[in-house]
Amino acid sequence: MTARGTLTLLVLGLALGLAACGRKAPLDTPYEAAVEARKEAERNDEPLPPEPKRPVRERPFILDGLI
Repeated sequence: MTARGTLTLLVLGLALGLAACGRKAPLDTPYEAAVEARKEAERNDEPLPPEPKRPVRERPFILDGLI
């Protein structure tokens, strides 16, 4: 295989990988996902999953500004 063919396959593979990388929306926290699953189960008259525990409020860390 020539260098041009290898480069073409590499670019096509990269484009395919980036095109299918997920949904275009902010990520859900585990708590938000559990609340949404519970609401959906109520709407569909299915057994309810356990009530999710509210997450503990995050405390800032001194090095958070670096991240």
